[in-house]
Amino acid sequence: MSDNFDLATHYPWLPSSLIIYYNNLPDDPKDFISEIFSSTISEISERTFEIFKAAFNNLENVPYYKLDKLNVYMYLLIKILLIVLNDKILTNRVANLYSKINYYDLLEENDYNIYHICNEELNLNVQYLPEGEVYGNKFYENNQQKLITNFKIFFIDYLNLVANLRDEYRKLINNPLSNGFVFLKKKTLIRLLQEYVRNKIKEVEIKEIIKKDELLNIKGFKELFEKISAAWKNRKDEIEYYEFDGTEDASFYPPCIQEIRSKAKEGQNLIHTERLLILWFLLALNIPIEEVVKFFSTMPDFDQEKTTYQVNFAKRKGYKVYLCETLKSLDLCRANKDKEKICTEGYYSKTQEKQRKIRSPLQYVHVRQHRNRRESKNKNDTNK
Repeated sequence: MSDNFDLATHYPWLPSSLIIYYNNLPDDPKDFISEIFSSTISEISERTFEIFKAAFNNLENVPYYKLDKLNVYMYLLIKILLIVLNDKILTNRVANLYSKINYYDLLEENDYNIYHICNEELNLNVQYLPEGEVYGNKFYENNQQKLITNFKIFFIDYLNLVANLRDEYRKLINNPLSNGFVFLKKKTLIRLLQEYVRNKIKEVEIKEIIKKDELLNIKGFKELFEKISAAWKNRKDEIEYYEFDGTEDASFYPPCIQEIRSKAKEGQNLIHTERLLILWFLLALNIPIEEVVKFFSTMPDFDQEKTTYQVNFAKRKGYKVYLCETLKSLDLCRANKDKEKICTEGYYSKTQEKQRKIRSPLQYVHVRQHRNRRESKNKNDTNK
């Protein structure tokens, strides 16, 4: 088992790192940057740049990543650089990569260290079951397999960890629960810790005291900042950001689709159901394949070849867009949140002489198009 010092070095996002390392650092970010660059300028610059370069290219890991004391200072440097660079897409990519690095490292930890991190460091109510505990059965063909795990977590802590992970299978109702505790496999628990790390990287708790001009007066920091900025600019020029030149006006899209578009433009990592919704929606509007692929180019895990294959596959299959009722059950509907009248009140049907509800995002588009044509016609008639 590793002691607290080792864990604090390996995982600088742990509270114990604050006690062991950060308490001896200057409070002013400018003084901190000056101090770390005065003695470690070459190595910390190279290793930090490798993190950013890997994030630019959507890599899953970083070669030569070291779990040493310098890793702690690099963590703070990365957070400061992200604040100064002020690019949401880049921040999401770095957070995605850094959390994956920690995910793979945590998988190598023994059970006791995972238990220690959850309980002693993060103050989560996690119970460790050395002998394992049966929490269910899996049936296949004529056989039955007992499901056993060594971990369970109090449901409140579970809900807090999955707050930003809105996949259907993570809902509390879809997980084994007994006496207020959710049973989790070790790998699943570590996946939740990965999300915690992702959010820690994106936190800007020191933003108010960051003075960009003062930091750029520090030679080593300025050189690293300019190197990262130049490399990211070149990479961004290669990325084809999502701009429709298809057959439909994006301003006619319903709130649920607009929300996904907004997240994508910031480079956020969309959940599975969000990806399916936007994919099937765009294909249903006959948006060209290459344009649909462009939409996903800002994703932290974007792979052009893989995405092109998946879009073509979905096109051939002809999947139908989720209905509004399904979107509500998946927590993707924004009708009430955005108070969009077409979504909440529907539209008036002349043939049936009554108000009808919107049944799908595509129907919303058709209603908006119809109203737009009617308004244009009335305007033209008035000008005659």
